[in-house]
Amino acid sequence: MSGEPRLRVLTYNIHGQRDDRAALTDVVRSVAPDVAILQEAPRRWRWRSRSAALADSFAMVVGAGGLPGMGNLLLTSLRVRVLDSWTVRFPLTPGRHLRAAVFARCAVGPARFVVVGSHLSTDPAERPAQARLLRQACADVDDPLILGLDVNDTPPAAGADSPVWREVAAGLTDAAVIGGAGDICTFPCAGPRRRIDAIFVDPRIRVAAATVVDTPAARRASDHFPVVADLVLAGPGTGLDKRGG
Repeated sequence: MSGEPRLRVLTYNIHGQRDDRAALTDVVRSVAPDVAILQEAPRRWRWRSRSAALADSFAMVVGAGGLPGMGNLLLTSLRVRVLDSWTVRFPLTPGRHLRAAVFARCAVGPARFVVVGSHLSTDPAERPAQARLLRQACADVDDPLILGLDVNDTPPAAGADSPVWREVAAGLTDAAVIGGAGDICTFPCAGPRRRIDAIFVDPRIRVAAATVVDTPAARRASDHFPVVADLVLAGPGTGLDKRGG
């Protein structure tokens, strides 16, 4: 329906801003997202001012995350209202990075939704427990959910299972698959061979389109390509604003 709010969402591992920062700015500004879900964003020294500067460079504002989200940062455009935010931290494995998921309850017009950002471990022994905890935390959310993350795992393929991907994606829609970009790899930019970055959405949210941004600027900006999804939100009174409705 034409009156349903639309939302452009980007998920992007920005590699700690260690690459071409001007190219990074160009990539995000060219997408013009309403919500940017970032991994490897500022999380240590002067993280507040650095997160604000990063948001400003994209013509966005900080919604949630940073140090509390262990480098997961949610940015929004001014049309998105952040109503509440919280963080779920995963247990620390000695010698590994402390990881987390950041949640923000948001609204565009009358439509409410929850945005989640996370970055699972590179350690295959540690990752399954994190996936289970993330799925449990997402299951506790009543509003339509949008999850953007670096899974550090790949989708199930012919002859091969992927328990971590299945766990994270359970009950959700893989936006890239529905949007026609499900066969495009996101990592590494120098020679893409794995799809490890994804946007998953609640079935109450319609995926209008999705793409993986592979441009000359994107190849300079990070070691990951960003995933972008254009979504149509269900507003109150549509019959789709509650799970099972």
